[in-house]
Amino acid sequence: MNLPNYFLADLPPEATLNPGMIGEACLTLKRNREQFLSTRSTESLITVLSNVARHWLEPEYPFRKMALENGPAALGFSQATLANDLDSFFRQFTAENFRALLHQELGHPQRLDVLTATDPEQESNRAGIALGPEFLVHITPGKLPNPALLSIALGLLLRSAQFVTCASGTSLLPRLFAHSLYDADSKLAACLEVAEWRGDNAGSEQVLFEAADCVIAKGSEESVVALRQRLPLKTRFLGYPHRVSFAFVTQGVLSALNIRTVIARAAADLIAWNQLGFLSPHVIYVEKGGAVSPEQFSAALAEELARREESEPRGELAPEVAAAIRSRRSIYELRAEHSRVSDSPDYPQTQIWCSPDSTAWTVVFESDPRFQTSCLHRFIYVKSVDDLPEALQGAESVRSKVSTVGLAAPEDKAQAIATELARWGAKRICPLGQMQNPPLTWRHDGRPILADLVTWTDYEMP
Repeated sequence: MNLPNYFLADLPPEATLNPGMIGEACLTLKRNREQFLSTRSTESLITVLSNVARHWLEPEYPFRKMALENGPAALGFSQATLANDLDSFFRQFTAENFRALLHQELGHPQRLDVLTATDPEQESNRAGIALGPEFLVHITPGKLPNPALLSIALGLLLRSAQFVTCASGTSLLPRLFAHSLYDADSKLAACLEVAEWRGDNAGSEQVLFEAADCVIAKGSEESVVALRQRLPLKTRFLGYPHRVSFAFVTQGVLSALNIRTVIARAAADLIAWNQLGFLSPHVIYVEKGGAVSPEQFSAALAEELARREESEPRGELAPEVAAAIRSRRSIYELRAEHSRVSDSPDYPQTQIWCSPDSTAWTVVFESDPRFQTSCLHRFIYVKSVDDLPEALQGAESVRSKVSTVGLAAPEDKAQAIATELARWGAKRICPLGQMQNPPLTWRHDGRPILADLVTWTDYEMP
C-alpha cells in the first residue's frame, strides 16, 4: 500500500518520533486551524464529512479497497467483516444525522457558527454560541476503528486542530480515513495529524499534552486514571474507561416462528468487529419458559455462528490469543463432562459448542447466571434465568461498568423492561442485533458526545 507521507503514521516502520517532531506538528496544526478551519461554516463541514462517508460506501472507492486489501493482515478482521462493519459505521454519517446531533446536543444546528437562541433563551432575551477546543488530542487504543473515526469527525465539526494517537499496529483505518479527508479537502485535513506510537513515547506524549486544550482517552480504567494524572491542570480531560455489555432475551420472543430471527440478530452482535468493541455482548441472558429453551437457543446460536463463519469468517488471531481461547474452552469442556455425568439436579449445568479444528467461534451454556467476561473473538456465554431480576442480579458485579444491553422482547413489554434496565444502570438499551451499530446521536456512556467538548459564551441582549 503506497500512500504519500501526509501524516506521521505514513512514515516507515523504522522511523521514530521524538519530542521535537511532535512539538513542530502541534504548532503546524494550530496555525493551519487558524488559517483553514476556524472560520469554516458548520454546513460546509457537514457536506465534506457526509460526502466522504458516501464514498466509503462505494465498492470501488480507492481508500475502501485499500482497507479491505490490507485490513485482514494488519488488524485480523476478514474482508467480509471489514466490509459489513465499515458500511454500518459510515451509513450513520449523513447530513441529516449530523444536523440532528447538533440540535440534540447544542439546541440549534448553527450553534457553532453564530450566537443563536432556543425558544426558552429567546423568552429570557438571551443567545449563546458554543466553541470547541482549539487543539484536541485523541488517545485511541485497540484495533476497533470506530472511536477514532467518530472522534475525528466530531473534532472537525468543532473546528478543532486534532492529533490522533494509535497503538502500535492499529493505525491503518484512521490513517486511510485521514487520507480520504485529504483527498476531499486538503486544507481541512491539514488540521489533522495521525500518528502511531511505537515503543516508549513518554517524552513525545508530554509535549503533546502540554500543547493540548482537551484530551480524549479510551482504554482500561487503570490507563485512563494514570493518564489523567499526567496531564497539566489547564488541560480538559474526557476519559472513557473500558465497559462491558450483555443481552437479554425474553421468553416472549422464543417461539418456533420467531427464533431464527432472534438467533440471527444475536449472531450479528457477536460477529460485528469480532466482538472486540465494548458494545459487544459478553453474555446473553435467556429467559426460561419460552417454546425454545435456553439450551436450545445456545445450540441454534452455535449452528448460526458455524454458518456465518462460511460467509463472514472471523480472520486470523495472534498465537497467544488463540491459545487463550483454547485454554478457556478446555475449562468448560471439563465442566460440561462433569455436568453430563452428575446425578444432582443442583449441580450447575454446562454445555459447550465450538468450531472444530479452529477457535473461530465458541458458545458456552451455563445455568449459573453470574456474569462472565468473555475472551471475545466470537466467544459467547449463554445463561439461563427465570426473569430479568435474576439476570440483573447475575450482572451485579459489573453494574457500574455496563454500557449497552441488547434487548429482544415483545413490543408491548419492551419499554417497561428498558425502563427497568435504565434504572438499574444501563446507559444504552437497543434492539438485539444493533449493539455494535449505535446511531450517531447516541450518548456515549450516558454522556453527550459533542456537548461535553464545548465551552459556552452567553449573550444577554439589551
